[in-house]
Amino acid sequence: QVQLVESGGGLVQAGGSLRLSCAASGRPFSRYAMGWFRQAPGKEREFVAGISWSGLSTDYADSMKGRFTISRDNAKNTVYLQMNSLQPEDTAVYYCAADLGTLSTDYSEYDYWGQGTQVTVSS
Repeated sequence: QVQLVESGGGLVQAGGSLRLSCAASGRPFSRYAMGWFRQAPGKEREFVAGISWSGLSTDYADSMKGRFTISRDNAKNTVYLQMNSLQPEDTAVYYCAADLGTLSTDYSEYDYWGQGTQVTVSS
């Protein structure tokens, strides 16, 4: 089992920044690829960013490239999502997830999920 707890969400004005954190406990964190997903009201959950277990490989949804950065600190069992130039359309609940396999953009590949943290971007 892996437990994931997100933090760092909140209310920010358009153009602002937030840094999300996801703290993991349980099985060795370094064995898991990690991903961030988001879900807005009435919409499907969508891939935001992912990072391999080593941190050497990352992937981003097209709309996040250049604005969001995913990173991880295996010594602290934590994955981060730095979000810059936020826009109202980024408003959603953001979830982190752990994948015992390789880095994937498919949410069905992920084995464990956090409870989510709300990000609201005002115009």
